Parts: sequence; C-alpha cells; structure tokens
Amino acid sequence: MAEGTRHRGTTDPVLVIIPTYNERDNLTPLLKRLHTALPEAHALVVDDGSPDGTGEVADKLAGDDDRVHVLHRTDKAGLGAAYIAGFRWALDRGYATLVEMDADGSHAPEDLPRLLDALTDADLVIGSRYVPGGALVNWPRKRQALSRLANLYSRLALGVRVHDITAGFRAYRHRVLDTLALDEIASQGYCFQIDLTWRTAEAGFRVLEVPITFTERELGESKMNGAIIGEALIKVAQWACTRRRAQLRRNPTVRRLLRR
Repeated sequence: MAEGTRHRGTTDPVLVIIPTYNERDNLTPLLKRLHTALPEAHALVVDDGSPDGTGEVADKLAGDDDRVHVLHRTDKAGLGAAYIAGFRWALDRGYATLVEMDADGSHAPEDLPRLLDALTDADLVIGSRYVPGGALVNWPRKRQALSRLANLYSRLALGVRVHDITAGFRAYRHRVLDTLALDEIASQGYCFQIDLTWRTAEAGFRVLEVPITFTERELGESKMNGAIIGEALIKVAQWACTRRRAQLRRNPTVRRLLRR
C-alpha cells in the first residue's frame, strides 16, 4: 500500500495525477505549491514525451522527493489517454483517492483540501467554476461564453445535474474508477471530463461541486483546439441518444410494443 495523506473526507492515501506536455517551466512551482498545501500527498507526472524536457525535469524532481512519481509515455495521445494511464497506475498501487489537476497552474493546489474534505459526502468532487463562489480569472469573454455553453448543452443533453461537467480539477474515490469500464473510454479534452462525469453519475455514485477560482495559465500555450470542441459536441449528442433509448426501453409501454 502506498504512503499518502490523511484528510477528513478521504481514506489514506491520495495521489494527484498531473498530465504534462511542454510544461517544463510550470512543473516545479506547481509541485512546490501542492506539497505546501498537502505535505504528504503523492504526485504522478504523466508526461507524453514533451520535447521541451518536461520529462527530464519530472525525473529530477522524483529523484529528489519520494512523493513524486513519473510515468513516461512515448506518444502525445491526449489528455484522456494520459489520465487513464495514470488511473491504472494508481489503482494498481492502492491509492484510495485519485485527483486530476492541470500542470499549467490554472488549478490552485490550495483549493485541494476543500475538495478532499467534500469527499466525506461524495464519490466524485469537482472543483467548479460555475457554482456560487466559483470564478474565472484572465479568460477572454469568448472562451468563457463557449465554456458555459458547452456545460449547459452537456447538462441538458445528458440529464446530469453538474454545472461544470467539463472541469478538470476533481477528486475521485478509488471505488469509482475501479468500477467504471476504463477500457471503453476513448474521449479527450472537454469530452473526457464529460464522459467520466456522466459514467460516474449513471453508475449511481454521488457527485458534488466545490467552488474554485480558475486562473488562465501565465506560461506556455493552451492545448484547447477546435477538434477537441468538435469531438465533445458529437459525442455528447451520441451519448444523449443512447441515454434516451435506454430510458425508452425501461418504459413499460415501450417494452410492450417491442414485444409485439
């Protein structure tokens, strides 16, 4: 069993999974902030072969600190694949709580204790920009509008009562990710977070949102692009259709008609 940090809402231990691609300048200060906020938390850097040397920086940090671990992947396969690899690594080593957090500083590690506390009453806790107390800093209005629209669209299409379903700062109990069919998840970016949230809710787990302040990165470039947004729009529509068909099949009148 891995060592970790005890927190009111969690069972020992906690692992923070941080996917990276060209985040060399952000990684060291982020881990310093993380271990100031949660001194005994472990971190797993999942690096997709960053050409800027992020993987080498992560290796040095891991060599100096046994709370830091590194998972090297040779291809830039996307955020979703990186998280799935990190989840599997963590589940195999017995971590009880798995946290998703961006490497670019947009998610404040100082907010993490509140997310972990909220796990007392939940199986998945999402750091939300769109509940009372949540905020966005330094985001262009166009991107804010797009994000809010994507969340509204997903919430209505999938019937999930989560205001920030695309959020990437979240804490899962081990049992959630151990229950979900991770092999079936092939989505990326926005879509990956929507996919996991929807699957978690559909499986009967409790989802809570905790307000956070999301701050746009100061260093490096955003990985968001039109292809990721397009994937989300298409997949959410497909999932909504699947959900509606399942609802209809559970309807007694529809079942009688299908048996005729």
